[in-house]
Amino acid sequence: MEIKTQLEIALKEAMKAGDDVRKRTVRMVLAAVRQVEIDRQVKLDEPAVLAIIQKEIKTRKEAVEEARGANRPDIVAATEAEIVVLQAYLPQAMSADELKTLVEQTIAETGAVSLADMGKVMKLLLPRLAGRAPGDQVSAAVRQILQK
Repeated sequence: MEIKTQLEIALKEAMKAGDDVRKRTVRMVLAAVRQVEIDRQVKLDEPAVLAIIQKEIKTRKEAVEEARGANRPDIVAATEAEIVVLQAYLPQAMSADELKTLVEQTIAETGAVSLADMGKVMKLLLPRLAGRAPGDQVSAAVRQILQK
């Protein structure tokens, strides 16, 4: 089942159950997906929806850090609850070893030899990951291998 469909079903279930955190979080993600679809005038595929979910998680993690800095435990707790809801829609995270192996294979395919070739590697690598690893982790792994 498509993730977008799963989100729509989860929204209905959260509304019936009265789960405000889940309802609010899923509604925000669906709104972000629909906005991108309207802006681009296309129906988003699975990797694009996963990317939006990852972006929402990243935004919330940044909000948690800011709330901690402002000594606002109430906001930290609410935002962390939203992160948990969103992470349920991502595929199983890739282990560091799996990521390293995939990065090495992609570097070999592209013939990359320096950091100047990082863009080529990332362009080929990110679609293969399909939401199983955050972009910052991927770029760090690519950078680490290319600097050797």
